Amino acid sequence: MREPAFWYRPRSFKSHALRPLGALYGAITERRMARKGVDAGIPVICVGNYLVGGAGKTPTVLSLTRFLRELGETPVVLSRGYGGRLKGPVMVDRARHTASDVGDEPLMMAREVPVAVARDRLDGVALAKSHGATVILMDDGFQNPQLFKDTSLIVIDSERGLGNGKVFPAGPLRAPLKAQLARTDALVLIGDGRAANDVAAELAKRDKPELRARLKPNATSLAQLLGKRVFAFAGIGDPGRFFRTLRASGIEVVRTRAFADHHMFSHNEIAALVAEAQREQLTLVTTEKDLARLRGRADVPDDIVPFAVQLEFDDPAALRQLIGDHLYKARERRFSRR
Repeated sequence: MREPAFWYRPRSFKSHALRPLGALYGAITERRMARKGVDAGIPVICVGNYLVGGAGKTPTVLSLTRFLRELGETPVVLSRGYGGRLKGPVMVDRARHTASDVGDEPLMMAREVPVAVARDRLDGVALAKSHGATVILMDDGFQNPQLFKDTSLIVIDSERGLGNGKVFPAGPLRAPLKAQLARTDALVLIGDGRAANDVAAELAKRDKPELRARLKPNATSLAQLLGKRVFAFAGIGDPGRFFRTLRASGIEVVRTRAFADHHMFSHNEIAALVAEAQREQLTLVTTEKDLARLRGRADVPDDIVPFAVQLEFDDPAALRQLIGDHLYKARERRFSRR
């Protein structure tokens, strides 16, 4: 879906009219979140967000993967495989699967870390453990009660914050903010914006830390695009953030085209993008996630440049300490119950 513009306006008649539906949706979700989840038997770290749509969870998961490996852990990512046809449980195989099989994000992440796709998360845990997982990294699922989460890290784009602060469909929140704050262990704020400072301050009152991070372009991607005029397109939760990142990296963005999150590009859409780029002598550039959905298609030219980014934390030692402490406490809890 494409996010409605009124979600990010302070006042809107549409938002006001939808508040009763938001109250009902929020009450149902809050009740579900209160259920006690099943213990996976190994630590589960959930990377989620408070909002419908994108916030930067995938680069956060990949960054955490590197930290966990430095701590001697064997992480396996658990995903529902949104947008894929396979219900699982199945380990993503980039040589065999496409985005239509397992979803674009799992396919992209599988390049760096084993990914188990399962609509039933308990089945996914069993599969991950059979592949040697010592830690489960849940990609999304913060509001889902099926699994007990030892640690929940919430990712927020610091430029957009929480929009109008209302619950879907009146606003972008997946559940009432109070219920979500109560289950948050740490906040990951991406970028230099101030739109989420109130949320960070509220969590600080509960002794929950704030971790600042920013998206840094991959050196190879940057080298391919510097000095060129580009046509950027994206079908992600927040295409605007992608376009801003390109410009902030010194890339001349002449044209942009935004599509809905997880958009499946038609043949005509690809042809139109290519034709416009050729007409103005522009280089086509998109996200790694978008290119994962385009991978293997005969109508997609080879010269579309994927703009790869990596999430870097301002204080990596603080993140390492946080993760180490939570893993220790998670294992101590399980040992004490024996």
